[in-house]
Amino acid sequence: MKTQTKRTTSIAVIFLLAASIVGAQAVTPRAARKVTVSQKSVRKYMEALASDEMRGRGSATTDELVAAKYIASQLKLLKIKPAGDSGGYLQTVKFMRRSRGAPDAAPAEATTTNVVGILRGRDPKLAKETVLLSAHLDHLGIGREVNGDKIYNGADDDASGVTAVLELAAALAKGPRPKRTVVFALFGSEEIGGYGARYFQEHPPVAVESFVANLEFEMIGRPDAAVAAHTLWLTGYERSNLGVELAAHGARLVADPHPDQHFFQRSDNYVLAKKGIIAHTVSSYGLHSDYHRPSDDLAHIDFAHMTEAIASMVGPVRWLVNTDFKPAWSKDGKP
Repeated sequence: MKTQTKRTTSIAVIFLLAASIVGAQAVTPRAARKVTVSQKSVRKYMEALASDEMRGRGSATTDELVAAKYIASQLKLLKIKPAGDSGGYLQTVKFMRRSRGAPDAAPAEATTTNVVGILRGRDPKLAKETVLLSAHLDHLGIGREVNGDKIYNGADDDASGVTAVLELAAALAKGPRPKRTVVFALFGSEEIGGYGARYFQEHPPVAVESFVANLEFEMIGRPDAAVAAHTLWLTGYERSNLGVELAAHGARLVADPHPDQHFFQRSDNYVLAKKGIIAHTVSSYGLHSDYHRPSDDLAHIDFAHMTEAIASMVGPVRWLVNTDFKPAWSKDGKP
């Protein structure tokens, strides 16, 4: 998640991580039919994405690309079809950026990476409509040392959201395909300006007009004491009727309890919302002090909360991708 203003990693890391997941995914046909979100599975994704070996997945770095390739390998294992460049999962984004250390220097070209997969709908009519499930895959990388640690792992921000998208992809890939088309997008360079999401909305794998809703997942790794236990919140809840309908179908969603933080405008959903797409972020960020610090690591993740949070969204999301309900902006809700 952005603030309000706002070396190359060994290739072996990719293959070691992918190999470990392949082994973990080897299940019997009977077990494969039973869709569950387990703490073991959640830990597996989180340990791959937020380990020190991933070096904080810095925006527009080689480390971010390593993370993107890992995520792509998981979508492939889940049998989610690729929807990136040239028949693959990756979407390469070139942009111009200024160096933070030399603000007066001329902008230089940078490269970030999105990961995009698609599950085509099975209903002849509803397949023309698309639900987007997304999160950002980057974080701050290697930075200023704090208490002897300079790796900004970004476990909550936003390995937790990426894990949610992968778990939802796993759930939706089992059994009958959804009636609507579902796109899974993991965006690069959210932390430095939303470059991945901005490129995606200009180069989507399906017509942008087909998107009926976007749920972004960000910072669900810990509970928020500002809301009831076992509860998530939705940014911009009052802006549309999507949150109300999801809650009516079992989602433990309430309005954002931190309106003064303007979270609706601070994640990649806002890029899409400005294009008219009903787009919100699901979160449980309680304004913890590890935000954008090296201490946002695996040791501070509440895995029981996170697993339950993701599991609680499976049914409501399954409803959303199989219904003909189209969310709408409330009066003055569209940004």
